[in-house]
Amino acid sequence: MNHIEQIAARLPEYGLDAMLITSQSGERYALGFHGEGLLLVTRDGARYTTDGRYIEAAREKVTGAEVSLVSAGSGHLAQARAYIEEKGLHNVGFESGAMTVDAHRRYAQELPCILTPAQPLLDSLRAAKDPEELEVMRRAQQITDEAFKAILSFIRPGMTEREIAARLVYEMMIRGGERVSFDPIVASGANGSMPHAVPSDQVVDTGMFITMDFGCVLEGYCSDMTRTVALGQPTEEMEQVYSTVLAAQKAGINAARAGVTGREVDAAGRRVIEEAGYGDCFTHSFGHSLGIDIHEAPNASPGESAVLPAGAVISAEPGIYLPGRFGVRIEDVLVLKEGGCEDITRSPKHLIVL
Repeated sequence: MNHIEQIAARLPEYGLDAMLITSQSGERYALGFHGEGLLLVTRDGARYTTDGRYIEAAREKVTGAEVSLVSAGSGHLAQARAYIEEKGLHNVGFESGAMTVDAHRRYAQELPCILTPAQPLLDSLRAAKDPEELEVMRRAQQITDEAFKAILSFIRPGMTEREIAARLVYEMMIRGGERVSFDPIVASGANGSMPHAVPSDQVVDTGMFITMDFGCVLEGYCSDMTRTVALGQPTEEMEQVYSTVLAAQKAGINAARAGVTGREVDAAGRRVIEEAGYGDCFTHSFGHSLGIDIHEAPNASPGESAVLPAGAVISAEPGIYLPGRFGVRIEDVLVLKEGGCEDITRSPKHLIVL
């Protein structure tokens, strides 16, 4: 069953005649294609409209939906209105988590139907990846692993965080990455205490930890990983913090499986850090789902009561951050299964000293 068929099959459950998909992520999920268009999925068909920039590619790549070209006299909304009237659609769901207030006002004025918030319909489908999606994500993660291996021989004292970040992007792109899945984080020394530090002109030097968080997009799907390495021999305290974070990550991974809640996975990792006396220094969630977007639902966080489904892909990224001194984060990507999980990140996790 393709994704359009999956969406159509869920419409009766939500009392909908159709689903209106307008976001880049929703379009990519439903069609495996993004052309800045508009998609209407009904219980027995689908129509996708796009413009002249994308029409040739859409007609080649899109299956399961009628593809139509928009023009100055027949735009997206005009064609959607005609399709709704033709099919007699009354209750149409929309991506309430992605549509702006202004866009909703425009659609509501132009379309002869009731627009019903229906973000959970897509979110619930996207939470569990199918085998084809997982295969792409494994390949994306492999590119990221290979980039990490390459960067280890590139880093040397005297270069800046920006240089390392730029090289990471280069290494992912030459291996087939389409683009970065987020702006890479490279944080050295005291900057490492900021979980989302922006690469700067700070020069890396011996005695520093360097945290690198990066990922790429392949065929529309994201990879993500973080490694913290030492440039020169670390202090005993640095080694202790690193071993604590690694133990916390392993505890969370051991707890990660389909059928548990996100808060249970988070608690397993967080407990290790708290027992080591660094509880106040772990300032974010254990992990998040990823796929077409780098942050999806559900999450492995203290407030996540949703049960994680089989096929969910989540990050495992505990960290300890000592303000003004240094930080450590280690991140892998997991595929959840009944009874356990598969770690699709292959890079070594022992403390690497360059």
